[in-house]
Amino acid sequence: MKKFAAILALSLIFIGCKNEKSNKETEVVAEKNTTSYNSFGAEINSESAISSSEALNKFNSLKPGDTLDLKFKSKINNVCKKKGCWMILELPEGEDVRVTFKDYGFFVPKDSENTDVIVEGKAFINQMSIEDQKHYAEDEGKSEAEIAAITSPEVSRAFIANGVLLKE
Repeated sequence: MKKFAAILALSLIFIGCKNEKSNKETEVVAEKNTTSYNSFGAEINSESAISSSEALNKFNSLKPGDTLDLKFKSKINNVCKKKGCWMILELPEGEDVRVTFKDYGFFVPKDSENTDVIVEGKAFINQMSIEDQKHYAEDEGKSEAEIAAITSPEVSRAFIANGVLLKE
């Protein structure tokens, strides 16, 4: 009877260890399927980020003076070449949005164009002055002629990010 109890106990331990190993393997696979991000600014996560299409719909519903808390996914089309102090994100239908960073408190890598990104912050419609447009054009490395051609204020989509996640 003692031999039977010992064999039963060893069998249960073996089965328990095998199940534990199986669970660990599942966790490793799950980790391999998650997306890695580099974080800038406030700590944010990727949960509940809407698509760029949904973000465009939200921007289109704004009027000058409105602001909206928003977290969305997109792709970086352009970044400030001097400091990484702003970026332009792609929206559907050939549209885009200029993103700056809260309180000029952080920057993104200057070589992060064509990188998938998640941003969280405030969306609004901005009337950009001629002076600001020229400043951004210089940051982009545009020619003197292109900069001189800027002669009127521009209404555009704008976003002040509290935090940014860049896909690795």
